[in-house]
Amino acid sequence: MSPLWDNISGSIRMFKYLLPALLLMPWLTQAEAVDVLTVDRTVSKSIQLSFPNDKNIKPKKGDFKIINYVLMSNEVGERWSVLTLSNLSAGNRDFSHDHLIGLFADGSRLSPLEYKLNFEGHETQSITVSFGVHKFPILSIYSSNEI
Repeated sequence: MSPLWDNISGSIRMFKYLLPALLLMPWLTQAEAVDVLTVDRTVSKSIQLSFPNDKNIKPKKGDFKIINYVLMSNEVGERWSVLTLSNLSAGNRDFSHDHLIGLFADGSRLSPLEYKLNFEGHETQSITVSFGVHKFPILSIYSSNEI
C-alpha cells in the first residue's frame, strides 16, 4: 500500500472515533444549561387570585412575615425561591417549611421541601427554599400573616 492510502485510512479511523464525541458535545453542554435556575417574572401583588382551596391548605400559624421573595425555576421544572422573612416576635422562634405555602398556576398549594431555621427576636433573614419539581410555575408565596 502507498503512504498516501495509509494516511487516508488512518484519518478515517480517527474520524470514526472522534465523530461520536463531537456529536455528544452540544448535548452535554445543553444538559448542564437546563439545570441552571433563572429568575421568573413576578406576578403583581395587586392581582387577585381566587383558586378554590377545597382541601383547606393553610400555612402553619407563626410569627413570620414575608418581606419579599424572588421566584426561580429551570427547564427541568424545579421551583425555588429566595425569601426574606422577619420574626415579628420579641422572642426566639423556630421557622420551618410548613410556615409557608406556594400557590401554583394550576391552583395547587404546596409547602417547600423540609427546612428549619432559628430566628432571634425581631430578626430578619433571607433563605433559599425548594418547592421541588412542578409543571406549573409559582404565582405567590404566603405565610399565616399574609392571609
